[in-house]
Amino acid sequence: MEKIWLKSYPNGIPAEINPDLHSSLVEIFETSCQVNADHPAFYNLGRTINYRQLEEYSRDFAAYLQNELQLKKGDRIAIMLPNCLQYPVAVFAALRIGLVVVNVNPLYTANELVHQLKDAEVSTIIAIENFAATLQKALAHTLSVKHVIITRLGDLLHPLKALMVNFALKYYYKKIPDWKISRAIFFKETLSKGKKLSLTPVSISNQDTAFLQYTGGTTGISKGAVLTHRNLIANIEQADAWFRQLLTDKKEIIVTALPLYHIFSLTANCLFFTKIGGLNVLITNPRDIPNMIKELKKFQFTTITGVNTLFNALMKHPKFATLDFSHLHLALGGGMAVQEIVADRWKEITRAPILEAYGLTETSPCVTINPITLKEFNGTVGLPVPSTDICILDNDYHEVAIGQPGELAIKGPQVMKGYWNNPGETAKVFTKDGWLLTGDIASVDENGYVRILERKKDMILVSGFNVYPNELEDVISRLKGVQEVAVIAVPDESSGEVPKAFIVKDSTPLSAEEVTKFCRANLTPYKIPKYVEFVKELPKSNVGKILRRELRENQTITQ
Repeated sequence: MEKIWLKSYPNGIPAEINPDLHSSLVEIFETSCQVNADHPAFYNLGRTINYRQLEEYSRDFAAYLQNELQLKKGDRIAIMLPNCLQYPVAVFAALRIGLVVVNVNPLYTANELVHQLKDAEVSTIIAIENFAATLQKALAHTLSVKHVIITRLGDLLHPLKALMVNFALKYYYKKIPDWKISRAIFFKETLSKGKKLSLTPVSISNQDTAFLQYTGGTTGISKGAVLTHRNLIANIEQADAWFRQLLTDKKEIIVTALPLYHIFSLTANCLFFTKIGGLNVLITNPRDIPNMIKELKKFQFTTITGVNTLFNALMKHPKFATLDFSHLHLALGGGMAVQEIVADRWKEITRAPILEAYGLTETSPCVTINPITLKEFNGTVGLPVPSTDICILDNDYHEVAIGQPGELAIKGPQVMKGYWNNPGETAKVFTKDGWLLTGDIASVDENGYVRILERKKDMILVSGFNVYPNELEDVISRLKGVQEVAVIAVPDESSGEVPKAFIVKDSTPLSAEEVTKFCRANLTPYKIPKYVEFVKELPKSNVGKILRRELRENQTITQ
């Protein structure tokens, strides 16, 4: 496909970036720590550390890993932490000595944890104490893990606050089950020992692997996407080119509610904002909306990243509208489709539009973003970022015409090398001429804007007609009384498949008949959900993305 999207680029955005501009992520980190030494870097639970402190903590932890644990370049270290100050310290320490970071969701079950630790051949893990009991169960089945480092949430907070947080979690909230890992080392001890040790520089190439970033397993067993330093540098430079006219070095404050172990937050918040000397306001528990709003009251934040469910949950709290939005100039939405009603209300409250973006774990993650000149929600995921090629393919891998639906395929310097130790699965997602197949049905208009219609596996086929759940969810979400909605396919004797809507209601009375009547007024007949079920909650991923797969699996059991 000719790069028709370039004509829609705002002035000043280049068609290409240089993915070889930096030798490694370490170079970006160390340069930023020198240039921004006295500027705040990360905030969490009442404590802010600046770039000088971040460099010192990461140096001390890296020295411990290198000298005491004898970790070598290429060894895999798992980081099983929520959003807390220890996360950036651990990540940058690992990268500085050439380790490969394996991000782990702290909410994993023991079985899920076993799979990831074994698959990645992890030798060392740092975990938050809240989930040490889960780790204890997993370690019995993972012989590769030789070193276990445990940290308490308050470990890098001010002493009194640390004591209060750690005590409250264990004894008041009872969030720390009993555990016993005989070889466990405590994180604070690693820092005190590491401070006395020297750090030997490690030669790192941008072709070296930086992260094994595991997919969420939404299409089967999770796989580790091999992301090199170059992949992530490319995405950082693409973001820098896109937002350079909007963001100012050393001046930005970003709300980081999405977990840093997720690729969206990892690249956009942690890595990119470190490059520009920004401050990350780390929200440890974004599901606690009242406390999150209390934290946000302390800052004149300029940027926020989120998913549709997070934006929606924030706006439903009465105190959200009282926050200071006078400095907010970038709200970036991704991870799932942003609904029009959510985007419109967000703009009404904050006066800043949500710029919807699109990406994958396999693309580090960003592929497309709406331009910063966008004034109103447009229902697209924007334009391909610099140095990115896309095409829309039919089932025979032939390119379709402009405006026609097909599978989105991608080329660019941010695309992963492949899946870790999994050539079979790697071969399935790359065409013979090197296009990454996304599994997403999309279309591109004459101006180059990309519209994601649906995941291939989520599309509903009603009597031969394609029905896209995203479209139905967007319509139903406008109905008064609907808090959240998800639509899936269920079997039907006459039509093959029909849509079924799962709805979480708010306090407004709402019946299935009213939902159907509303859909009749806004959708063609074959798109109208045949079944409506009200539920207390919808299954979600760690970043708040609604998991239709779980709804389908439960539906299969109950029918």
